[in-house]
Amino acid sequence: MLRSYPEDDAVSPVIGIVLNVAIVMILAMLVLLMFHLPSLYGDNGGIPVIFTITSVDSIDEITHTMNFDSRIVILHKGMSNYPNRDLSAKFFKNGVQVNSRILTMNGHDFIETTHTGVQWMGGSGCSNDFWRPEERICIDFTDGTFRPGDSIQMDIIDKNTNSVISRHTYAYK
Repeated sequence: MLRSYPEDDAVSPVIGIVLNVAIVMILAMLVLLMFHLPSLYGDNGGIPVIFTITSVDSIDEITHTMNFDSRIVILHKGMSNYPNRDLSAKFFKNGVQVNSRILTMNGHDFIETTHTGVQWMGGSGCSNDFWRPEERICIDFTDGTFRPGDSIQMDIIDKNTNSVISRHTYAYK
């Protein structure tokens, strides 16, 4: 014999819906945070940090003595390839623009330009037509350009729009 139960609605469907909505909202917030991390923007006025200064070297590569060589290594931390011919760079030391001209981030074109304040540029990021994620560029500034204690700001500029697409500030210790 079958037993019949009264037609009461249970509370478990309501609890299930509330839990599902809460879980979906939490997952949506996590995804939103993944793509808008505060550390990517910092105090750059909304300009992302796509390219970062990873180190500044002050030691002469031949004599291994301190000569404030001012070689900066830049890492592409973004997700997209950038045509390096379309990029230029400006550097600032302690808030004052450094006397240097970097009209292109393409190494082959850089050789042919009039560049002041920079001895050479090299690395995988400037060797081909594109600067790809995780590739580096090394820029060797005139000796003594940067010294320990300096705050170095780097602006990477899209020459097509004349806008800063990446800004990074590095505390040289």
